[in-house]
Amino acid sequence: MEKIIEFQNVSKSFGDLEVLKNLDLHVHKGEKLALIGPSGSGKTTILRILMTLETIDTGHVVIDGDYLWHQRLGNDLVPASEKHLHYMRTNVGMVFQQFNLFPHLDAITNIVEPQILVKDKDRVDAIVKAQKLLALVGLEEKAQHYPHELSGGQQQRVAIARALALEPKIMLFDEVTSALDPELVDEVLNVLRVLAADTDTTMLTVTHEMNFAKDFADRVLFFDKGQIVESGRPDDIFTAPKEPRTRDFLKKFITDIA
Repeated sequence: MEKIIEFQNVSKSFGDLEVLKNLDLHVHKGEKLALIGPSGSGKTTILRILMTLETIDTGHVVIDGDYLWHQRLGNDLVPASEKHLHYMRTNVGMVFQQFNLFPHLDAITNIVEPQILVKDKDRVDAIVKAQKLLALVGLEEKAQHYPHELSGGQQQRVAIARALALEPKIMLFDEVTSALDPELVDEVLNVLRVLAADTDTTMLTVTHEMNFAKDFADRVLFFDKGQIVESGRPDDIFTAPKEPRTRDFLKKFITDIA
């Protein structure tokens, strides 16, 4: 299978805190990955690096064959220009913990305007796509509602539709249910389950929802202290993890783990 994401010996520190340590990671096109592990283990930093919201200290990141934080100049690799970073960002969409919708725009316009501004789409085409995406996330009847008129779960589903509208090759989800009331969590996770099953878009999600991770992912990565401790199929990770640190972590969520 063709690789779409590669972290090659990547390290990242914030002051004295090393959050990624010589990380090697690859993701295949169309793969669905769940990143699990304790807070501060480096999971969200990986997503933020892919979105160019955080730089790297050492190593290389490659997206679909192109270096992310570097670019070629003759036979050399040099730091990426802002033009190169802007181009690379078009490959990646991210949905955050907070919904970050424009409060003065209704739901459909929140999805239409980014298509026009970022992709230079015709407004009529952008509206048609937004309507289809609202239907996909089960909110076609909320098209003219403003964010303050929507529940947290509905706002997050609009945010997912907005990210999908830009047609990224890679979708990133960072604890997308952590800001929601418990009764609203399932409506968002069910949308992600449908997307994972019905699209060939590469997806990475950071989550503490282990049952969701088991349904969503082709592969689960357990992180601790900036490193991948264990990687495997959901059935293997959640029923018979090999590493003691993985078992200790999962016992907080799964009572009958081996």
